[in-house]
Amino acid sequence: MVNRRLLGLGVCAGAVMLSAWGCGGSDSPTTPMDDTDTINPRPGVDAGTGGDTDAGTDAGTDAGTGGEVDAGTDAGTGGETDAGTDAGTDGGTDAGTVDPWPADPVTNYSDRYGIGKVKSIGMDLGKNIWVLDGDRVGVLRADTKKLVWVPGPVGQAKEGQRSTVICGGEAGRAYVGYDAEDLQQDPEWPTIHTNFIVTNKPCEVPVNETTCFPFSPRRLNFYKQGDVDAVKLDASGQVAFEGHINQSRRANKDANGNPFIQTGPSVVDGVSLGIRNSNDHHFDEDRAMLSCASVLHGPNKGDVFFGTNHGVVRLRGLTYNAHRHPVWFDADGSQYAGYTYGLGIAPNGDVLIANEWNFGTVTPDTKLETWDDTTTPGINQQKVKSSYLQDLNSQEAFDYWRAFQQTTDGAYYLGSSRYGLWEMTPGSAGSPSQRGTRIGEGVLDSSISSLAATNDGSLFIGTPQGLYRLTPAKSLEKVTSVRGGIGQLVYDGSGTSGMLLVHSSAGLIVLRGY
Repeated sequence: MVNRRLLGLGVCAGAVMLSAWGCGGSDSPTTPMDDTDTINPRPGVDAGTGGDTDAGTDAGTDAGTGGEVDAGTDAGTGGETDAGTDAGTDGGTDAGTVDPWPADPVTNYSDRYGIGKVKSIGMDLGKNIWVLDGDRVGVLRADTKKLVWVPGPVGQAKEGQRSTVICGGEAGRAYVGYDAEDLQQDPEWPTIHTNFIVTNKPCEVPVNETTCFPFSPRRLNFYKQGDVDAVKLDASGQVAFEGHINQSRRANKDANGNPFIQTGPSVVDGVSLGIRNSNDHHFDEDRAMLSCASVLHGPNKGDVFFGTNHGVVRLRGLTYNAHRHPVWFDADGSQYAGYTYGLGIAPNGDVLIANEWNFGTVTPDTKLETWDDTTTPGINQQKVKSSYLQDLNSQEAFDYWRAFQQTTDGAYYLGSSRYGLWEMTPGSAGSPSQRGTRIGEGVLDSSISSLAATNDGSLFIGTPQGLYRLTPAKSLEKVTSVRGGIGQLVYDGSGTSGMLLVHSSAGLIVLRGY
């Protein structure tokens, strides 16, 4: 087995996450305002057999079973429909949706609509604006222009877990991410894979191993930590808990080469398994939700991508597929996958992924169940598989990527919480490194919290010192109409007049016309 090591950051241990990588039409990601960059390198073994030389995405090698049938596959997984098409479906999300919000160039939504200061913001396809404030979830409804809060903590928040980010999905639905610490070596069974959880009694043998590890109710409850809840606007116009995301969906083939949909169990002994590896439900690797990005236009609109402590999970409705991630290997064959704070959606729908070390791109297939497929020709193509920026640091050094965007002219930009803004020039897709140029040194702060590319060709840059704009002509200017440090940028370019939600220390400001 190839030894794999995952990056552990202080934020997963308790640092406050103020923003979810922006969800938007040139959909931008969300990044932490209070990121202290405290590094706690928790070495751990990544689930799987390794051996895949594509450092880009973990081609099914994470979750021990590879292309085999998940031992927990449900009986009726064959041609069943995607469970993500149910409640909260598109209610006016097509191109004809009326824009209900003020057309003024600058509007303070915190003052105008009584939002106040919140932790994270998002927008769904119905142009409802969702807000997260600790254990409270609220929505500024597009129809009534009224802010509605959930009556009390629900879902994971009701269990005392700490929320991190929120992103809108289909009209009337949003997803709330939660924090969880990395699993460590178990003192009771020190030889079991850190993230492997036995789900069948009396014991189970992990793939490529010989020990039959006993079923443990204590370890089973690890599944309950972190992950994602879905909330929705109900028929009465109130915010209601819809469910804890726990249904995986993955394209697979049986021993005879016949295709089927692999799901795995969603509940074991009354415990919701939450988000776990789609290719083997025993591995609970995506635990802490660190960022998210909504798809607000194009063939995959309504989908939401979550950046985690291990990679990127794709959600559609109430189902998910996990996961894929840029990684790198050291001379001993150990694999390293950093925490994914940098997450964006390019103008053409490509998913842009950046973690502490590496970055990569994916042109996602329209089918949710193929998200983790890295072997089938023609789907999930990558312009950059898994690279580091050679003009900044070595592969082994942290680059602290917090944002990744592409502007309408095709240029790629990466934002670091320590090394500022960089334009990345992609070369060979499979190259372990790419070239880059520092942008705005001496003008921009070295700490970038968020980026948003807009329809007019601009790139908005969030920093602790305020908001900046790189114009289509590539001149850099301060946006003086927005005060305070910037934690999150969410852009919706699906309408005739772009809408940039700016989550600042002074409140929620919305810019129009870009």
